[in-house]
Amino acid sequence: MSVRRHRPPIKGPVWIIALISLICLLLIGANIVPPRGYSFCYVFSGVGCKSMSEWLPLTPTREYSDAEIAARGVIRDILQTPPIHTETPKIAFMFLTPGTLPLEKLWDKFFDGHEGRFSVYVHASEEKPVHLSRYFVNRDIHSEKVVWGTNSMVDAERRLLGLAFQDPDNQHFVLLSDSCIPLHNFDYVYNYLMDTNVSFIDSYEDHGPHGSAGRYSEPMLPEIEYKDFKKGSQWFTMKRQHVMIVLSDCLYYPKFRLYCRPGMEGDKNCYSDEHYLPTFFSMMDPAGIANRSVTLTDWSERKWHPRAYQAQDITYELLKKITSIDESLHYTSDENLVLDEPCMWNGIKRPCYLFARKFYPETLDNLMNNFSNYTTI
Repeated sequence: MSVRRHRPPIKGPVWIIALISLICLLLIGANIVPPRGYSFCYVFSGVGCKSMSEWLPLTPTREYSDAEIAARGVIRDILQTPPIHTETPKIAFMFLTPGTLPLEKLWDKFFDGHEGRFSVYVHASEEKPVHLSRYFVNRDIHSEKVVWGTNSMVDAERRLLGLAFQDPDNQHFVLLSDSCIPLHNFDYVYNYLMDTNVSFIDSYEDHGPHGSAGRYSEPMLPEIEYKDFKKGSQWFTMKRQHVMIVLSDCLYYPKFRLYCRPGMEGDKNCYSDEHYLPTFFSMMDPAGIANRSVTLTDWSERKWHPRAYQAQDITYELLKKITSIDESLHYTSDENLVLDEPCMWNGIKRPCYLFARKFYPETLDNLMNNFSNYTTI
């Protein structure tokens, strides 16, 4: 007759529960009393620990060329250098236009009474402008011909930045077109830009035919990889340190000049004004840009050109609606995908836009009549 053996109770589950409980206690303790030790932080990251990426060995990457090492070293040092503070910090308003600015009288009203807090630069590529405002007289810079869709657009932006950078009081730089209007009064715009440490440069991923899928070119390798290729609005505002790294870039922009252009590789049409700055800053200083523009361009109609405003469109209701928008929309070419993000300013949700386009010359009178009302905070 077989004797039944007594088996000890199963302790596995009890052991596992005890181990999990111990780990939970350690994690709770790590967040209550943050440890600073390397070994503990390597395993249990809590408040006060460095990020895991700072503790772990660097992930092996491709070997940088001498030119990349030099370029990245210069950019790193510029970004780590504290900004220079001046007694009279100014915003540089840079107008990219074919000729005379049809809405100049509106900008005159915007600037009036704020002398010493702004500078004006006009890049007129087709004809010498006739100025009606004292703020624009003698503010034309040497200009070259600009052809839509070509690298000459970015060349003109860099030319404006280069001239405006020569004034050490210019601390923030705004690119505007001849069809742009201000959406708020000067003080609001000045404080919005000066009281934050980011540049408002648009940068997002568009994997559709009018984004990386249809415009990226492999000869951009190795400096610019497919995953780094971004898209964004041409209309930016930029802090002084960022202007410095754009002007010092003699490596990445030449790649765009060579391999991002209309008629590239047969059927590809790449436009560097939509890709150079978004890509460059997403690679070099992603935390230093807002990933949105503060100039409204309405692409909601999903056509080749954005919505344009005529005289009959200009009402107080329309302008107040535009000034109160606090969600940034990106219309991609990837199956009509729309990216919607709240507009954050120093961690606070704020209205997205300081400027808007495209307004026809015929809108001037209605804009002038409504300016004091729609720009009131």
